Amino acid sequence: MKKEKGDLTGDQMLRRKAEELLKKNQIKIAKSVTETDALKLLHELQVHQIELEMQNEELRQANETAETALKKYTMLYDFAPMGYFTLDGDGSICDLNFTGAEMLGEKRFSLVNANFKLFVSEKSQPVFNKFLSKVLATNAKESCEVMLGYDNNPLINVYMEGIVTGDDRRCLLSVVDITGFKK
Repeated sequence: MKKEKGDLTGDQMLRRKAEELLKKNQIKIAKSVTETDALKLLHELQVHQIELEMQNEELRQANETAETALKKYTMLYDFAPMGYFTLDGDGSICDLNFTGAEMLGEKRFSLVNANFKLFVSEKSQPVFNKFLSKVLATNAKESCEVMLGYDNNPLINVYMEGIVTGDDRRCLLSVVDITGFKK
């Protein structure tokens, strides 16, 4: 049983029209195609196939290069000997590396969306708040020294540098443990 035209979707109707046009054009082509034309068309199709294969190879190589770069920069970020954090405007942690999580004494993924300010000792809160405000206001690289700690348990003395990048106004923060230098 044939479907009525009203039952067809837009894609099905488009396909049906395209097939009708192809049939009309094939009849015209069949009458006018010579053997030379067919050989030229075959040649063009073969050249086009080779071009597509070459483009596919280029895409495959570009994908391999991107994968290699991703692995390299993931290693550089995740396993760097200093803590890296991305903070939003209110100080919430958007992203961090393993060293940063270790500095805060928590698991990495449990820290995402936590507020970094919670890990700054009470004594260092004013310094950190001024630092973050200045970074967000000036778009210039700023630095400070604070003590990280929570629940009245000091963790470590750190030196941090931060800068705001991009339209999303996030603060990129690098944190270095300087506890050994303070002793």
